[in-house]
Amino acid sequence: MFEVVAEVKKDYIANLLENGKRADERGFDDYRPIVVEKGVSNRAEGSALVKIGKTQVLIGVKLAIGEPFPDMPNSGVLTTNAELIPLASPDFEKGPPDEDTIEIARVVDRGIRESQCIDLDKLCIVAGEKVWIIFVDIHVLDYDGNLFDASALGAVAALLDTCMPKVEEDMVIYGEKTTERLPILHKPVETTFAKINKSIVVDPSLDEELVMDARLTVATDENGTICAMQKGGSGTFTQEEILEIIKRGTRKGSELRKFLE
Repeated sequence: MFEVVAEVKKDYIANLLENGKRADERGFDDYRPIVVEKGVSNRAEGSALVKIGKTQVLIGVKLAIGEPFPDMPNSGVLTTNAELIPLASPDFEKGPPDEDTIEIARVVDRGIRESQCIDLDKLCIVAGEKVWIIFVDIHVLDYDGNLFDASALGAVAALLDTCMPKVEEDMVIYGEKTTERLPILHKPVETTFAKINKSIVVDPSLDEELVMDARLTVATDENGTICAMQKGGSGTFTQEEILEIIKRGTRKGSELRKFLE
């Protein structure tokens, strides 16, 4: 029965797209309404709340002092985690992170890391011994499609909001922030496209995600440089479709980046 309902829904959405329409009356390159709020939590060094349509994500940034990676003794450390709580969607379950949770964290982390968003070398305290470790925590509050773009936008917004905590005798005094900001070099954003039959749309809603054949997420910085890409779904993209998505994604990325200012 479920498969029949899913097939009917896919036919409905696909037929709309073939006629140049989407179920929520958006254009193929239109995002749902976007809201970005910084500084929403006083318990984190930086935070942001992002809403894309009904999808809602809370990002928190915490800082700690720890050891660097052996192969990068002069660089700070970035670690990104995601949590999909059951209250956000009936499809989310308690327990250890599943593949979807891990993928969201990795895609967001890769966009930040590969764009060199943060000058990690400036977060070195004592080479080979002490560096700042940045924890980016993604909490999905409401899920209605396109967690990649919401999480990536929120992560960079939270990093821009972050102030270094006070330190006394090598101890971090949590709750007491300084005016020093993280050394941010670039502002990467991610744009996600879904392919449904032959149509490709940006910012897929939950219904569109459920029936899509393939997904492609493109991370770009303010210079239009491609930082990372992630493909999902069992379907395929042609070379021409990928090049067109990159072009569309770069253009939409410039629009998303305005929400970080």
